[in-house]
Formats: sequence, C-alpha cells, structure tokens
Amino acid sequence: MNYRNIDDLNHCILQHLSILPRDFDLIVGIPRSGMFPATLLALYLNLPVTDLDSFRNGHIYQTGERGKTFNMTHIRKVLVVDDSIATGNAINKCRTLLKALNDNYEIKYCAIYSVPEHTRSVDYHFEILDYPRFFQWNIMNHGILKKACLDIDGVLCVDPTPEENDDGPRYREFLLNAQPLFIPRTEVGTLVTSRLEKYRPETMAWLKKNHVKYDKLVMLDLPNKEARQRANCHASFKAKEYKLSTTYMLFVESSLQQAIEINRLTKKPVLCTETFQMIYDSKSIYYNLKSGETFPWLRRFLISKRDKLKRLLNK
Repeated sequence: MNYRNIDDLNHCILQHLSILPRDFDLIVGIPRSGMFPATLLALYLNLPVTDLDSFRNGHIYQTGERGKTFNMTHIRKVLVVDDSIATGNAINKCRTLLKALNDNYEIKYCAIYSVPEHTRSVDYHFEILDYPRFFQWNIMNHGILKKACLDIDGVLCVDPTPEENDDGPRYREFLLNAQPLFIPRTEVGTLVTSRLEKYRPETMAWLKKNHVKYDKLVMLDLPNKEARQRANCHASFKAKEYKLSTTYMLFVESSLQQAIEINRLTKKPVLCTETFQMIYDSKSIYYNLKSGETFPWLRRFLISKRDKLKRLLNK
C-alpha cells in the first residue's frame, strides 16, 4: 500500500524543487487537492498563487491582504499544479478549460505524484507512485472505506474526557452530543468500537445525526466500564473483527499504541489518526498479493482482465 501524508508531501516537494525552472510567474492550483501543493510551491518559490477559476477570470491572490487581487499584465509563464495524476482525466479537463488562454500564457502542468503510465501526461512530476495509493488529505472520502473498519472515538468524534467517561448520565450525554472529527462522505464497511453494547442506541443516534453511513456496527459486549477495564482488550477486540474477513483492506484507529498492536495481530495496514501514519510493519503474503505490493504487474493484469470481462457482460 502506497500511502502519503502531508509531511511526506512537503518533504517530496522540498526534495524535488530543483526540477522546476525558476522563470515561472504564477502558480495555479487545481481545486481541491491541488491547492495545498500549489500553495507550498508558491511559498517556496516566492511566487503568487491562485486557483483555476480565479486564473481563468484574471485574478491572483494578493499576498498579505485578504480579499484583494492584482492584475495579470506581467504574468507570462504559468505552472498548473495538482497533487497527483492517475487516469489523466483531471489534467485533460484542465487543459480544455485553459485552451482559450494558450495565446496569452505559456502554461505548464505539474503533478506531485504520478502513476508510471502517466508521467508524460504532465510536464513535471515529483514522484512515481503506483496503485494502490492513498493520501491523508482525501482518504476519509475514498472508496476504500467500504472495505475498511473504523474506530469511532478519536476518529469520527472526539474522545470523552475522564469526567465524561463515567459509564452513567455524563457518558450518555457525551455519546449523544460528541463533537465530530473526521466524518467520511462515503459509506464505511464496519465501525468497530470499544464502546459497550448497551450504548448502541445512543451510538446509532449520533451516527444518524452526523450522517455517517455504514454497513455494520460492532461493539464490545461487556456489562460495564469496570469489566472493560479488567478485560483490557481494545486492540485485540478490534483486530479480531478486522482479521475476520479478507474483504477488509484497512483499519482506521485513533490510538497509535492500539494501531501498532492491531497491525501486529492482523498483519494488515492500520491508519492512525493520532499521527496520520500508516502502520504497516507486519505484513502478510496474502495481503501483499491482493494489494499489489508484491507482483504489482500481476494485480494490474488481473484488474484489466476483470474490467474487460465486465465490458463484455454489459454489452
């Protein structure tokens, strides 16, 4: 699994900044994911930055002054930036949108991360990153969540304070009104939480209120807080569900300590929201084959055959 977080992105930009010519006049980011690397590049190169639509309308963000723009008369060479290129569709759409401006500007295209087969679809790329690949800034809206297990506290919502975690009225109040954190916009496979089974109604009510879609909710079937503390089985309980099905490709866990233990027990990747690290020190041969880390060419071949079969069946 190829995963990059924001720290990796920043490091990649700094390591490969020298490949860019120093005669650009403007950096343009492709919303949404392209705006972050575009802003970093603009800061490091000391250049103005703007988004795609503002560029098309002739506006650049004014440095240090909110809401103000300045004219484009001195702009000639423009670098359009996206975080990554996969199929090339987004870049091609961008080229089409900017076609009318080609006589006025010399426009080049850059992607920080590129799959091997599309490096020539842009003028500059910083790192080749093959499938399967995931990024911190969009993984919580990625389709992989349908094949994932997610913790609740520390992931979907904040953790309860010691005062709130009283296994009584305060805890029920917390469960019903916890502050949301990372709410996915796509459906989640399974929610796995160390919350006690007796709090299922409150948990489901909060999930519904915050528009969290999921297939299954797995909770710890113990009578009370004291029994849960004696069992001390948070990581092993979550790992058991994660390991249960070969469909699960990822676990999202808030605690770094638990994430490491879940990975050790399952030999499958765990994303830790405490640090946004991907914990994948322990690996299974089966998972490596399925994910494409081992023999990636085999995975691509099988996917191409699967897609060809689907097209034939849909005719």
